Amino acid sequence: MTIAQSLRNALITGISSGLLLFPLSLRARTLNLQTPAAGQQFVESQPDDETQQEKEQEKRDREREREEEKREREQDRLDRQQELYDDGREALDEDHYEKAAQKFAELAQMNGPQTDAALYWKAYAENRLGKKAAALATIGELKTKYGQSRWKKDAEALEIEVKQSSGQQIKPEDHGDDELYDLALQGVMNGSPDRAIPMIEARLNKPGPDKKKAKLLFILAQSGQPKAMDILANIARGQSNPELQRKAIEYLSMFGGDKSHKLLADVYASSTDESVRRAVIHSYLLNGDRASLLAAAKNEKNESLRREAIRTLGLTGGTGELDQLYKSETSTDLKREILQAFFLAGDSTRMEQAAMSEKDPELRRSAIRNLGLMGHSDLLQSIYAKETDYSLKKEVLNAYFISGNAKALVAIAKSERDPSLKKEAVQKLSLMGSKEGNDYLMEILEK
Repeated sequence: MTIAQSLRNALITGISSGLLLFPLSLRARTLNLQTPAAGQQFVESQPDDETQQEKEQEKRDREREREEEKREREQDRLDRQQELYDDGREALDEDHYEKAAQKFAELAQMNGPQTDAALYWKAYAENRLGKKAAALATIGELKTKYGQSRWKKDAEALEIEVKQSSGQQIKPEDHGDDELYDLALQGVMNGSPDRAIPMIEARLNKPGPDKKKAKLLFILAQSGQPKAMDILANIARGQSNPELQRKAIEYLSMFGGDKSHKLLADVYASSTDESVRRAVIHSYLLNGDRASLLAAAKNEKNESLRREAIRTLGLTGGTGELDQLYKSETSTDLKREILQAFFLAGDSTRMEQAAMSEKDPELRRSAIRNLGLMGHSDLLQSIYAKETDYSLKKEVLNAYFISGNAKALVAIAKSERDPSLKKEAVQKLSLMGSKEGNDYLMEILEK
């Protein structure tokens, strides 16, 4: 085969296989022309994607702005509601009822969380303005729309007051709500005690829990009316059960004055029940009746009640009465009780006298202990310096310990020649944990 034939056959083979025998560089350029075309299509589509993302971001921004504006409007609305409420209450305090009614009416129209309160105070202002029908209508709206409101009971009590002032006959007990009944009854008592007291008396005579009846007694006591005092006195004398009797005794003390004192003294004298007499003693404390307490402390046969009367005298500050008792009393135990009463009254002078001159060592120890509790270090120091009785000196150390007076204990530990008392002072210092005491303890260790 000639060279020419070979070339011809190769050319034919190349054509039949679909391969063009272009120069390599030309084929590369051909491919490069195709690649930029595909790349150009990608570059041209990228701006479209960015535009879409920008639109979506703008949409989100607008939504956020709308939400923020919505929150700001809601906050402005809440602020306005609070402003109206505050302005309305301020107007009520200043007796500007017309302005108050306007403010609360506007607040109620906004239907916010304070609408029930706004309706109540609107009705209150309307009642003060003499607009009884309007007040009742407002109360009716509150009860209808807000049946579970915490303002409902106040509104119902106001409703009773409005109706009563309008001349309507009101029977609070028909409402079937004890708390509401008490509120209404208190309102009637404030305005017409002559009407309220018989109602209370009638209810006290009916069967019912003592807790509810005790509330009625409290309403009677608050009134200060003579008829109310008479009802309480009858119950205090034992007309009712012991529980209610003790409550009546307690509330009698709220009246004060000679009549109240005499009634309680009569109850004390006529009763043999210890719990009743104890309740009377407690009432003497409430009304400051020291004369009756002194009588009980002197004449009571029951020692427990005598002690109660003595302590109560101390709580009332009856140091003069206690001094009388101390001088006339022969029982060491009761004298010690009287010293405790002086302590309750804060009378350090009488305590000092007992600590310095009382012949009975037990009473002196009690007085020293109380001086320590009262923080009279100077008096204790004087007693310690003059005292020769070991047990009383030791009691002074106890008094310093109880009052936390490490400085005084250190001084005694440094100067005391009696090894036993010195040891006692050091022992107490070791338990106190004070810096001054610990410094002294280190001095002992370093010697």
